[in-house]
Amino acid sequence: MRKYGRLPATVGAAALAVVGASPAFAAGTTAGSTITNSVTVNYQVGGVSQTASSASDTFTVDRKVNLTVAEVGTTTTQVSPGQTAAVTTFTVTNTSNAVLDFALTAAQQAGGAGAHANTDTFDATNAKIYVDTNGNGSYDAGTDQEVSYIDELVADASRTIFVVADMPLGLTTNDVAAVTLTATGREGGAAASQGSALTETTGANTSGMDTVFADGAGATDASRDAAHSAKDDWTVLAAALSVSKLSTVISDPLNGTTNPKAIPGATIEYCIVVSNAAGSATASSVAISDPLPATVTYDSGFGIFLNGSVTSGVCNADGSTGGSYASGTVSGTLTSVAASETKTLRFRATIN
Repeated sequence: MRKYGRLPATVGAAALAVVGASPAFAAGTTAGSTITNSVTVNYQVGGVSQTASSASDTFTVDRKVNLTVAEVGTTTTQVSPGQTAAVTTFTVTNTSNAVLDFALTAAQQAGGAGAHANTDTFDATNAKIYVDTNGNGSYDAGTDQEVSYIDELVADASRTIFVVADMPLGLTTNDVAAVTLTATGREGGAAASQGSALTETTGANTSGMDTVFADGAGATDASRDAAHSAKDDWTVLAAALSVSKLSTVISDPLNGTTNPKAIPGATIEYCIVVSNAAGSATASSVAISDPLPATVTYDSGFGIFLNGSVTSGVCNADGSTGGSYASGTVSGTLTSVAASETKTLRFRATIN
């Protein structure tokens, strides 16, 4: 809306003074505020100063709706098969010139490109959205609040948002679950309740506060739709264990240790070999359970040796004592098996 004061048709000398309104911020002058510019014209007639004339112009600042959603960091989130509460992190920034609410949705995709030069291959489960309630930048279960929208986000402010989900079992290394977080601007002004959908003003500029969508295109949304989106993903790093069981005749009742044969009464050494493939996650607490057939008897005098090694496919006579034998079953736990590592469990039995 413009208002004008009348100026004389003829003036001698003029001096112009302009008065501004609200201060400017990164997001721009606040929507709904008014800007008034006033001009004063001084002049003389016959060397005598005359009464000054003035005019002013006032208009309302329109609402520019803009926002950005961005993943935090530049790499995928590494997860394990069966992991619960795996977190991806985003920021939502209100670059509008008004206080707004922002509706939040987290969508998983069915195949296609992930966020980090990878390809989506599975869906996570139980995906939920949380806001960083205590502002520390890290997801804190029981503290950070589950939300479906950001309430009353002021201009130039950001919120950290977590998408938290569970990973299924049975996944393999480099499986990827891509997720897209979308924030959509909503009317602000009413705390603790999500505002209504925004409507862009069409047609000519009005005298009131108009609304203009100014957002750019996001990962899955178009430009100027009052929304923005960004992708992140979870990438699986799994252990890839392989197991083999070897047996060696140690001695027999007739030949002793010289070329012994697997005859009744012979002593057999079993070696269980556990290997983890290159590039895999470290397997921890690797529990081995080996029920013995009724045709052999466990040699309690020899015991059980854990975390031994293998050289050229042959089990070495090493490792530390441990494990147990109960109810016909040999059991033991390897502390861990790292990528490209091999460890063994050894014990002996007598052929019945």
